[in-house]
Amino acid sequence: MVDGVLILGATSPIARAAAQTFAKSGYQLFLAGRDESELRKLASDLNIRFSVDVKYGYFDAEKTESHAQFFQNSVQEIEQLKGVLLAVGYHGEQDKGIKDFREMEKIIHSNFIGACTILNECAQYFADKGSGFIIGVSSVAGDRGRQSNYLYGSAKGAFSLYLQGLRNRLYHKGVRVITIKPGFVDTSMTFGKKGVFLVASPDYVGKKIVEALHRSSDIVYLPWFWRYIMLIIKCIPEKIFKRLKL
Repeated sequence: MVDGVLILGATSPIARAAAQTFAKSGYQLFLAGRDESELRKLASDLNIRFSVDVKYGYFDAEKTESHAQFFQNSVQEIEQLKGVLLAVGYHGEQDKGIKDFREMEKIIHSNFIGACTILNECAQYFADKGSGFIIGVSSVAGDRGRQSNYLYGSAKGAFSLYLQGLRNRLYHKGVRVITIKPGFVDTSMTFGKKGVFLVASPDYVGKKIVEALHRSSDIVYLPWFWRYIMLIIKCIPEKIFKRLKL
């Protein structure tokens, strides 16, 4: 029986690259996201190029009331669900979010509440099964709050903490939980943003996400040097840090 992977937020550039890498390795895939037309094209492309079974379905991280039923349906579609990759994310606009509650709510809901709700369903499934993996894409932005993106950063920081607790819980059940913390990635989220540097390609990040399954690290910074950049930033005393404009 072929192992399957559920990819949430499958049309994002990072998820696309990861899906391709999973497909190369022979995994059955279930691609989930809001753009069903794009999902259909992606599923067809992967099926033709790699001769693997690829299904797809509608998923909206913000519609938390639908997550339990969505996951039940997904499990029925996949022969042997081995793992889940959550690559859902919404950067939003910091300045707009400060003044507009709806924008702030969407940032927090998409990156934290919706992510936790669906992974709660996945976690129980793997815990009962006694095996599997969960990979959550967080961000280096969650390592320290900065004036330029603390709404997005706080949501991702909370998500990283959730994954840490989930890892602690599921370790004893034989389930692996990996936190991915990308730096700047060349996507629509970073296009035109000020202060963007050391930008990685989505292909690089997607491939490294899958490679993380074959390594022992629980928290993976991509590219690797962001671990040390963020270590330096986290070591700056708050009395100094609060005066900086980052």
